[in-house]
Amino acid sequence: MKYPHLFEPIKVAGTVFRNRIFASPEGYYNVGKDRMPTPQGAAFFGRKALGGFASVCVGDCIVHTDTGTHYPFLIKMQDGDMLPGLAGIAHAINRHGAVASAELSHAGMYAQFLPAMGKQIYGPVTIENGKYGFVQEMPEELIEEIIGAFGAAAAFAKQAGFGMVTVHGGHGWLLPQFMSSKVNTRTDKWGGSLENRMRLPLAVVDSIRKAVGPKFPIEFRMSGSECCDIGYDLDEGVEIAKALDGKVDIIHVSAGHHEDINGTVITHPGMFSEDGCNAYLAREVKKHVKTHVATVGAFTDPAHMEEVIASGGADIVEVGRQSLADPDFPIKARRGMDEEINKCMRCNSCFGSTGKVRNVQCAINPEIGHELEIAQTPKNKYNRKVLIAGGGVAGMQAALTASERGHEVILCEKTDKLGGVLLCEDNVPFKRRLREYLARQARRVSENENIEVRLNTEVTPEYAKEVAPEVIIAAMGARPVTPPIPGIENAIGAEELYYNPEKGGNKLVILGGGLVGIELGIFYAQKGADVTIVEMMPQLNLDYSSMHTFSTFGEIRKLGIKVLTSTKALNIEKDGVTVENADGVTKLDADTVVYATGQKSLSDEAWALNDCADEIYVIGDCVAPENIMAATHAAYNIALDIGRM
Repeated sequence: MKYPHLFEPIKVAGTVFRNRIFASPEGYYNVGKDRMPTPQGAAFFGRKALGGFASVCVGDCIVHTDTGTHYPFLIKMQDGDMLPGLAGIAHAINRHGAVASAELSHAGMYAQFLPAMGKQIYGPVTIENGKYGFVQEMPEELIEEIIGAFGAAAAFAKQAGFGMVTVHGGHGWLLPQFMSSKVNTRTDKWGGSLENRMRLPLAVVDSIRKAVGPKFPIEFRMSGSECCDIGYDLDEGVEIAKALDGKVDIIHVSAGHHEDINGTVITHPGMFSEDGCNAYLAREVKKHVKTHVATVGAFTDPAHMEEVIASGGADIVEVGRQSLADPDFPIKARRGMDEEINKCMRCNSCFGSTGKVRNVQCAINPEIGHELEIAQTPKNKYNRKVLIAGGGVAGMQAALTASERGHEVILCEKTDKLGGVLLCEDNVPFKRRLREYLARQARRVSENENIEVRLNTEVTPEYAKEVAPEVIIAAMGARPVTPPIPGIENAIGAEELYYNPEKGGNKLVILGGGLVGIELGIFYAQKGADVTIVEMMPQLNLDYSSMHTFSTFGEIRKLGIKVLTSTKALNIEKDGVTVENADGVTKLDADTVVYATGQKSLSDEAWALNDCADEIYVIGDCVAPENIMAATHAAYNIALDIGRM
């Protein structure tokens, strides 16, 4: 076996887990008005179990609705009507040989939904101006009630068929609020000393143990360090872990703080972080405890995970976003199919889709979030001859899916290489996973016997009629817009600069504050360049609900990138650019002026093929320039439709 430590079973509190790879807690928010667990949710979690994970954890199970709710659509463990849906989720996990776990949670002073319910927010201490309003010190009788609620919730989970519970004692929620010396300044038995601060979490564990018995694993999720000014550090985290040692069965060492921007980007590491960047926390905790230790945070490589376990850094590795990018990750790793693993790019599109539509989706795995729908998609009745114009992200996904559905596929790319416009970012270190994804997709296409790849081939109407396909999928993409600024001939486009980074110089002014320009600026700033970003709008053109945006702002601050918003470029010269804003007109000196001012869809070229086949589908950036997730999902779903009639 290639990874013997990773696939060695582990026995915890009488339960045998088939390997050391756990799917970490994830909430599932795609519920209806009744906010009950759904068959779609069962399919979502069951898909991970099918892929070989040893345990799959259902996140955000609120133990005390009246005081612990941060969103209204979470699982309410005090509501008996939740039982059938929860049992369905547990069954969907258990039937594939994984252990179902329920994450028991309470938001404490961050229970932001309570004011809308007419309820009071409680925390360890009174805070007049808490993040979500007035926070009242939790009275002792309420503390005791919540301790009992944790035990009752664990019993409810066990009744529903769950084989483990995960106590959420991390990321700034109620239990770590009591555990933290910075937050919990109470003077009674529930605060002050470490012994007093640990009284609540240990009482919670004791309540759960009494409710579920000795042969039922209890995992305790904690932040090894909260990694922010309002949170505790690693030294305190070690002391917390030592207090938990022997009281719980798994100490799950996470990181960060959910309600502080500097902490939350560490809880959910972005593409600027290294794989397994938080593993050092679990490694340090493991030196001080005998209890099994789990680590988590940006793991994608089975060889890396094997090394962590083999070297004693942890007993278990948990993954969240990687379980979305490839739910078959454990099976592929066990079989040594490393090259077939779809590795998470940490683009955080999953967070974006969850925030926007309450349905988790993945940029590079269109199955996620649609498991039930896809399982019920009928086989196509007829096989078709499909011509795909464009070998970028959308074109490659369309070719692969159409081929899997039994169609004859001809994929044409007008350049000499598959991958499309994103190939320009091959040299960017923090886009390593994107580079690997494009290469993996290109290899899968090239090795597929049912796909004929024709490089250096532009699909014109004449060419399409010569091929005579039954179906055309136009995925020609988009091209950069050249802004009408005087002296634009003295500037260089972002795409060209990506391909030729030696043209950048040591001082850059980038016109355009969208993701393309900002990431280009980060790339050069990491190389030591002085970078200024100029944006006409009052703020940078980013999705301000995106976790990737938070990480991006962190890099901008860390690297000292200057940002000028509400600023218009007036004239570009060889040594800089003249700009105007509220402070007047000034010249920004630069070795290189770069424009990253948007893309224009090749829609006209796509629709020129309209009468060249019985069916035509125009997808990806040649509809509207968007992102990898939009292109991948459109290609996948269109390919599913072909051959229906």
